Amino acid sequence: MKRLLPILALALSAPLVAAPRPWASVAAPAAQGSYVIGNPAARVKLVEYVSYTCPHCMHFTRDSAAVLKGRMIASGSLSLEIRSSIHDRYDLVAAMLAHCSGPAIFPKLHDALFAQQEQWLQRAVDFDSANAQRLGLYGAAAQYRLIAQGAGLDVIAREAGMSQAAIDQCLADPGVAQKVMERATAIAGRIRGTPAFELNGKLIEGVDWAKLEPMLRAAGAK
Repeated sequence: MKRLLPILALALSAPLVAAPRPWASVAAPAAQGSYVIGNPAARVKLVEYVSYTCPHCMHFTRDSAAVLKGRMIASGSLSLEIRSSIHDRYDLVAAMLAHCSGPAIFPKLHDALFAQQEQWLQRAVDFDSANAQRLGLYGAAAQYRLIAQGAGLDVIAREAGMSQAAIDQCLADPGVAQKVMERATAIAGRIRGTPAFELNGKLIEGVDWAKLEPMLRAAGAK
């Protein structure tokens, strides 16, 4: 027992080292009403303009995940702000749910919407072809709810952590749709298509992950 005392004393006197933040799963609201994933004090600040129904955005998210989120965001050297561009009514409902998800759920829901894009988009196409005329008979809130159910967006949101009550409240609030569309309208005048990016304030368009990665590294992302 006496032999353990010096070791125990050393352990008790050693300073506590804080565990690293899980930056890739940390989000905070941005001034524009979007979310920033990662270290808000990161040296490299990347803005991504996305559409949840855009296949090129899905490809970028898939191709970049291991390095962009797995290393650059995880290291705290880069933060990623997501701004939604709206292409259609299914895109709108997906963006509404992402907006309402909150900082704790947003990173997971954002990834899930792209990871399952092919499946829910096919459901959306099938649902729309059979129900497009009927949807027009309903008010906006009822349309959003039916669209979410028809495409399976409500299931994806629940699996990401949103409660059914939160989903219902989000889709029934006209203010949510208005805010999402106002931001999308402002984006439409700035970019030509999605995905598009801002790297430390400089607009970058027409690039995939293979072209963007060296730009991020040159800016200081690790």
